[in-house]
Amino acid sequence: MPASTTRTPHAAPSALDRFFHISERGSSVGQEVRGGLVTFFAMAYILVVNASILSVAAPEGVSPTAIAAGTALVGGLMTILMGLVANFPMGLAAGMGLNAIVAFTLANPEAMGLTYAEAMGLIFWEGVAITVLVLTGFRAAVFKAVPAQLKTAISVGIGLFICFVGLINAGIIRPGGTYVQLGINGSLAGWPSLVFVVGLIIVIILHVRRVQGAILIAIAASTVLAAIIQAFAGLGIQGSDEGGNPVNVTGWATNAPALEGSPIQLPDFSTLGHIDIFGAFSKLGPVAVVLIVFSLMLADFFDTMGTMVAVGQGARLLDESGNPPRTREVLLIDSLAAVAGGLGGVSSNTSYVESTSGVAEGARTGLASLVTGGMFLLSIFIAPLVELVPAESASISLVFVGFLMMMNVADIDWVNPRYAVPCFLTIAMMPFAYSITAGIGFGFIAYVIVTLAAGKAREIKPLMWIVSLLFVVYFCLGPIEGLLT
Repeated sequence: MPASTTRTPHAAPSALDRFFHISERGSSVGQEVRGGLVTFFAMAYILVVNASILSVAAPEGVSPTAIAAGTALVGGLMTILMGLVANFPMGLAAGMGLNAIVAFTLANPEAMGLTYAEAMGLIFWEGVAITVLVLTGFRAAVFKAVPAQLKTAISVGIGLFICFVGLINAGIIRPGGTYVQLGINGSLAGWPSLVFVVGLIIVIILHVRRVQGAILIAIAASTVLAAIIQAFAGLGIQGSDEGGNPVNVTGWATNAPALEGSPIQLPDFSTLGHIDIFGAFSKLGPVAVVLIVFSLMLADFFDTMGTMVAVGQGARLLDESGNPPRTREVLLIDSLAAVAGGLGGVSSNTSYVESTSGVAEGARTGLASLVTGGMFLLSIFIAPLVELVPAESASISLVFVGFLMMMNVADIDWVNPRYAVPCFLTIAMMPFAYSITAGIGFGFIAYVIVTLAAGKAREIKPLMWIVSLLFVVYFCLGPIEGLLT
């Protein structure tokens, strides 16, 4: 972690410093700017990926370019609000997983059969529901009812999760063999893999040498290397043929690091307001809508909780109970982001665990969020420059931050099974189930079971009982929906 900056006794803090408590949190403007930039580059892939996913279900007239512009606009505005209102170094954007539910389930003619606008209406109601939970204090109360060691396990599990995500995004880990495998048939083949490996070596060396800006330098250096390789080799993007077989397996994962045409373009905001708030009720019926909204809300609810813990722990902002400052404000902005995502026609927006990359670079305050949000707004006009950073370069930060978050595992009492068992399941299930929510759910349920077995039921807070039962329902949603329909 970057060393804390000190201020001479006679230096008066600036208005910027006072507003964001920069010196108070042991940071500097330079650290916040670097951290905000790193968070943005770690999240920037969502501009391309969200457009790719939602365009499958988007109606005529809503292009991938428009989805990318809407994604940048909503994510930028909500991230800036997170910085100004909550003073927390966390970026927000369209949530991965939820966007896939919209494209492949809700708005899929062979599944739910909703229109794109009706699917966004359900996203809107999910945001409204979770906002109500924040305003009533329920969401913050649940967060505070979780034992501190379980919160630590959530942070560690997320570290492994984002490391896994980074390795997959970079093509270092791929489907194959039994379930997954190293690269292509156990080998790291292709120039993109070299870009990732070189970038990872750079960040490790710079970290060992205690060089500030290590992650950002590694991303920039590997991007330059990638652009040079692309200029000479002209690699394409990985894909699949009509039969679903991989094509160009040694190509770039999502985008080629090459600038084509003008780096500046006018935005298309045709997704804004593309929503039908009540259409799903008449098409599916109220019971089905309630179950869908419940499942969306539960995933959003606990993904944010885990992300907030991970970011707060990395920034050393958690109190003795494992709670970050302005918890209510953080949760409120995150909840309103889901509403904004529905209204913006770009799926539910949520807090991004990639924010831990910026925290590792020194971000401690909401100023970093202003930088991240500003970059998202800027990217509306300079999307070609954003797409210049390949997934292989951006993923370096995710893998390295996974290492930094893993160090928190030493704070868990592995001798006491009351904490060791639920913490282990929390950590293990996040990467193995490829779901932060699943890891939290398994951990919560295991904590209740183990505490009951130890004869200490009175130590389980009422909200832990309620939430654990809700997770049991969540994990059984498939059979429940089958019975009701």
